[in-house]
Amino acid sequence: MTTRWLSPEEQRAWRAYIASVALVEDALDRQLQQEAGMPHLYYSILATLSETPERKLRMTDLAEELKITRSRLTYAVTRLEKDGLVGREDCRWDKRGSIATLTEDGMRVLERTAPGHVETVRALLFDRLTPEQVGQLEEIFTAVSEGFQGEDARPTAEDVPWRRRSGKSCS
Repeated sequence: MTTRWLSPEEQRAWRAYIASVALVEDALDRQLQQEAGMPHLYYSILATLSETPERKLRMTDLAEELKITRSRLTYAVTRLEKDGLVGREDCRWDKRGSIATLTEDGMRVLERTAPGHVETVRALLFDRLTPEQVGQLEEIFTAVSEGFQGEDARPTAEDVPWRRRSGKSCS
């Protein structure tokens, strides 16, 4: 098999992508640590739960929505549960599963933190782009994401984080 090396243009695009993702994630983590005492992932869990009916979601579905492993989600939800921001309940239709629930305290933290978070996202990303570039950004990353999930892709358990097995039981 011959290696298909990146062209100079692809290499520049790749490195720009890696640098920007690292810088944006770091800035979001710092902002959320200062304002809410939590990393971006924890905020994303609260935000995702706030957008679901009854503010509840099955843990496996939450992991898929956030594009993370079930074990990483379990760890984060356990921490949020200790802080009183998220609760967990047994899944009625699947005895092995559980459901994460956003608590009232979690909703208050989210409501207090969301304005600063949105301003940070806007300043870091959207204020630097034209409306046309925003559309292109969505188109590009939708294509990348769908490459992992589309019918033609046939992803294996190793291809998508939420399907990976860990040594622990799945939630």
